[in-house]
Amino acid sequence: MSQARTRKQPSELRSARWFAPDDLRSFGHRSRMMQMALGPEDWTDRPVIAIINTWSEAQPCHMHFRDRAEEVKRGVWQAGGFPMELPALSLSESLVKPTTMLYRNMLAMETEELLRSHPIDGAVLMGGCDKTTPGLVMGALSMGLPMIYLPAGPMLRGNFKGKHLGSGSDAWKYWDERRAGNLSAEDWLGLEGGIARSHGHCMTMGTASTMTAIAEALGLTLPGASSIPAPDANHGRMAANCGRRIVDMVWEDLRPSEIVTEAAVRNAVTVAMATGCSTNAVVHLLAMARRAGIPLTLDQLDALGRTTPVIANIRPSGADYLMEDFYYAGGLRALMARLGDKLDTSVLTVSGRTLGETLQGAEVINDDVIRPMDNPVYPEGALAVLKGNLAPDGCVIKPSACAAHLLKNEGRAFVFDTYPEMKKAVEDPTLDIEANDVLVLRNAGPQGGPGMPEWGMLPIPVKLLKQGVRDMIRISDARMSGTSYGACILHVAPEAFIGGPLALLKTGDIVRVDVPARRIDMVVDDAELERRRAAWVPKRAYYPRGYGAMFAAHVSQANEGCDFDFLEARDGDAIPEPDIY
Repeated sequence: MSQARTRKQPSELRSARWFAPDDLRSFGHRSRMMQMALGPEDWTDRPVIAIINTWSEAQPCHMHFRDRAEEVKRGVWQAGGFPMELPALSLSESLVKPTTMLYRNMLAMETEELLRSHPIDGAVLMGGCDKTTPGLVMGALSMGLPMIYLPAGPMLRGNFKGKHLGSGSDAWKYWDERRAGNLSAEDWLGLEGGIARSHGHCMTMGTASTMTAIAEALGLTLPGASSIPAPDANHGRMAANCGRRIVDMVWEDLRPSEIVTEAAVRNAVTVAMATGCSTNAVVHLLAMARRAGIPLTLDQLDALGRTTPVIANIRPSGADYLMEDFYYAGGLRALMARLGDKLDTSVLTVSGRTLGETLQGAEVINDDVIRPMDNPVYPEGALAVLKGNLAPDGCVIKPSACAAHLLKNEGRAFVFDTYPEMKKAVEDPTLDIEANDVLVLRNAGPQGGPGMPEWGMLPIPVKLLKQGVRDMIRISDARMSGTSYGACILHVAPEAFIGGPLALLKTGDIVRVDVPARRIDMVVDDAELERRRAAWVPKRAYYPRGYGAMFAAHVSQANEGCDFDFLEARDGDAIPEPDIY
């Protein structure tokens, strides 16, 4: 059971360093607050709450965040706090190029420094679209102030000619039909207008829904917050509740270091596996855990996956339902309650209660959407980690969303060094390729991409599409959209750009994949690999200067989370509070 906590005194507030002293510098702070038509009664003895808002006109998933920020402020005022809205990078997955992954760490740095440099006592983090969740959480974990994550919520189901459409997943599906000549231009336009018809993030179990579920499983959201559809009135009420609760968290001095523990991280991995999560969960979980000083590994992720069935029947791992259905079926609280003793329910959450206390009364309304443990969508977790001479540090596949016959496969490699080269080849109707062959794209990893773009769901060659083939083995050091599906093997580490074994693979080599055995190998003898390595020539860096050059110099590989080496938590490396003179 959670216990009552000793409450801070107003003089102990961090913001008091800015506003309380009777000196010239604090005079300046107070007078500039009064410049904004505020008065001492607005901030005196009140916790200052940052609302880190990732709204922008280039972020369709967060178009409702202007309203939600006002609802958070209402809650903050009601609880006796002082809200201060601070804008942050919006990281629109659909518009930012070459990839938002290039800027996840920038958002993390911005979040940490916004909180450090301003007179902030606690924070509400407003995100949802893919990289905003890990970026905001990573930065806030490093800063360590009390914080709550406010998830954007999924959009409504898409609709076209009476059929429910899922973000991303149906785009890939119908694009293949268009390439195969089975879909008219008029229908394609109709799909464009029907697949995203409200604010909110993707409503499949893509990266956005995965990461907001992970935030809730870590204990960083209010109970049930990640499942509420963005347009639902309950979402606005949840935002106001976040504002009220964060004020109490400041007085209680409830910090993320008490919440994001090893047990909480295991819970998050388990929940992710049970939801049929995005492959991107791996790289973000690794990075977030390490920001909290928890050395999570690929092997630990894989081990938890082997014992956790997929019980959320949500596309793309599931066949029938979307996040709106998941909410009506009971949402994440119901799924976590169904996982039972696979979770450590003694962990603390931002609510001030244990996970177990927050799950009391959770109920599954629809057993087909949230399956019983003995009738799962897939008997193991959504993801598997493979290793072998092609990926000695590991790579990731989503077996719950690929054709079963491809879990063991052997075929010829068709290797491409660039995306345009690959794209041209797959559109060639005379390409000499068979269904069991293997498409390979390299130089698309953290440094090679640059930024590890979502290019990994390589298109099926048009020749095979017209034969009815809809899945095949595809390998890359890139990522893929969480809304994607198929036998795509991703995050190959080390990446080809820095000389990983993927750089040595040649077209015509045999590649052997055995998912049950967790193996991926190229059938090439060691002596030949050594000859190829001696002849390998590194490629030039993409960025000669600027943030991109810094990214390449400091980013870790996929198996370590792609964080910057100077940002991970280290013992004894606490950053002092800013001097105020």
